[in-house]
Order: sequence, then structure tokens, then C-alpha cells
Amino acid sequence: MRAAARPGRAMMLTTGDRVELADLVARYAAAVDDRAFAAAAALFTEDAVLAMPSPPAELGPADVHSGRSTIAGALRAVEAFELTQHAIVGQVFDGDGRTATGRIACIAHHLSKRSSPINLVWHLRYADGYLRQDGAWRFARRELSIDWIETRTPRRSRVPSWSEDD
Repeated sequence: MRAAARPGRAMMLTTGDRVELADLVARYAAAVDDRAFAAAAALFTEDAVLAMPSPPAELGPADVHSGRSTIAGALRAVEAFELTQHAIVGQVFDGDGRTATGRIACIAHHLSKRSSPINLVWHLRYADGYLRQDGAWRFARRELSIDWIETRTPRRSRVPSWSEDD
């Protein structure tokens, strides 16, 4: 026998909410990696805030960008790299079905070529605030913090400017 809902008890996230939130997080990572900045910004509410670090000097959320068009412009910073790959390695969501929070762990690879290929690897986390708007979850706030940075030397890449002999 199921217990009746208690008055005043907050509604929890459903399995469907959690799937939708995980999809939102994955779509953001894919859009950034694909350089689809307008598509990434469209995943935010109109008045959303994106707080990003300014590495290597500042690893916590230092630069704040408000609104979709400003967020799209801020995401263009990845164009400094030939290729990026954001791998989501953990996610935890809490909420009430209308608002939610998330803690997202990610390993972000940033491939560049100076005199030789370099992979800057950021071990990072997002502290997210979400809002359900017009039947869909959106980022209302996203704060990015970098826990540590590694530098690696890749052996090969599909980046066209690199030769197969590198």
C-alpha cells in the first residue's frame, strides 16, 4: 500500500526529469565541442548567468556573463583550440520538478598546436541551477570551476593541420 503524499512535502525530481537534465548537460558539451555557440546558448534561460574561470590565474568562477547572446560570445573562447572534448564523468541532480540544481564533473580536453601538439586537460566541475520553462529544462545559472590542469602530449589527432607523421 502506497503512503499518501504529505501536505507541504516538496516534490522530488522524477526519473524523467533526471534524464532530461542529463540530456541538457550532454547537449551543452556537444554544442561547445561542435562550435555551435548559438545552440549552446539556447539551452539557457533568456536571463541566465554563466560564470567561468580565467585560467591559469583564476580557477574559480571569475568572469560572469549574463544573457544568451553574451553567453554565446563567451563560449567562443574555445575557438583558441583546434579541438575540444568535454567528457561528463559524473552528475548529481536535486530539485522539485520546477527548479533543480546539479553538480557535474567533467574532464575537458583542449587540443592546440604550438611548436608541437599540446592537450590541456581541465578537471572541472559545474555548479548548475536549472529552471523548467515551457516544458523544458534550461540552465538558469552555470558556474565552472577548475580543480586542476594537466598538460599532455598527444601522439596523433584528426585535426587536419597535423601530419600523420607527428
